[in-house]
Amino acid sequence: MGDEGPGSPVHLLCLAASSGVPLFCRSSSGGAPSRQQLPFSVIGSLNGVHMFGQNLDVQLNSARTEDTTVVLIVGLEELTNIRNVERLKKELRASYCLIDSFLGNSELIGDLTQCVDCVIPPEGSAMQETLSGFAEATGTAFVSLLVSGRVVAATEGWWRLGMPEAVLLPWLVGSLPPQAARDYPVYLPHGSPTVPHRLLTLTLLRGLELCLLCGPRPPLGQLDPQLMERWWQPLLEPLRACLPLGPRALPEGFPLHSDILGLLLLHLELRRCLFTVEPSKDKEPSPEQRRRLLRNFYTLVATTHFPPEPGPAEKQEDTVYPAQMPRACYLVLGPGMGWQLVAVQLGLRLLLLLLSPHTPTHGLRSLATRTLQALTPLL
Repeated sequence: MGDEGPGSPVHLLCLAASSGVPLFCRSSSGGAPSRQQLPFSVIGSLNGVHMFGQNLDVQLNSARTEDTTVVLIVGLEELTNIRNVERLKKELRASYCLIDSFLGNSELIGDLTQCVDCVIPPEGSAMQETLSGFAEATGTAFVSLLVSGRVVAATEGWWRLGMPEAVLLPWLVGSLPPQAARDYPVYLPHGSPTVPHRLLTLTLLRGLELCLLCGPRPPLGQLDPQLMERWWQPLLEPLRACLPLGPRALPEGFPLHSDILGLLLLHLELRRCLFTVEPSKDKEPSPEQRRRLLRNFYTLVATTHFPPEPGPAEKQEDTVYPAQMPRACYLVLGPGMGWQLVAVQLGLRLLLLLLSPHTPTHGLRSLATRTLQALTPLL
């Protein structure tokens, strides 16, 4: 969806690959869900173009006008053999909250980076120890603690989840309306695409949820208030301290240079990231603009300067790779703005910073390197 302006409508259209029957259409405008739907004539025209292109081995992914983007999802294996279209439409409604959150101006970035959005809790070791004990007591290896869709702590089993489910599960929980407890069926695109698992969620504090990925056991009723209190009551104050971590990501009082307006730190091997636009909130630009600038800069950096290293299957004998990879790059935005963006990579970590116009250009790399060194023990 790239460079659309903040108020540009975006439509996500899903069609049955063989028949062209529209399964759903979700829309957003200005980053919020919209009731504005595509006319049936437009859907029919897009399907006609898709079918025409299919005969020529050309796939239509999106269509754009000056102020509108339509994204088409076609040809998914799981949707090719549809026996009952109306039943499938009803089943897909359970995904609408998740889909709408992808179309909106989310505070998360895992959809773009394919890294799990994380936060750093104030008493991480105690929280991790309690989480592991709770997982053993409930008989499941896959447990995490989430705040606003970001992982505060997780068991080793949870961290071993593959992509994209490691990103999708916290995002799904963050997109759902608040509830004290849930027993939610989920299919894992990588690990279990045909057999559903159960995603159990329990709200410890408003915005802070405990998540268990499991099979038939344990039943939700087994996670009674007495069990929850025994494990989590001793950590009540540290849990409360986690609530502001949603947008902030970093512990309160963590020293950041006053010119930093936003940051994205990625651990490329662990596939985890910290993302915040909270520093110096009283300065321009707005949080929405900061997120958009960092997202666009990450896209530029990841595709141009720091592309992911190809796996063995992707390497070809005649493919030429650069002898040297850059260690840093920066971008100064045009007149009237002056904000600066810098990226630096050291080993398995990549850091992107959004900086105020007052930062000397010659000091960008040094500031980014010092910041990355300070953040390294956290992630």
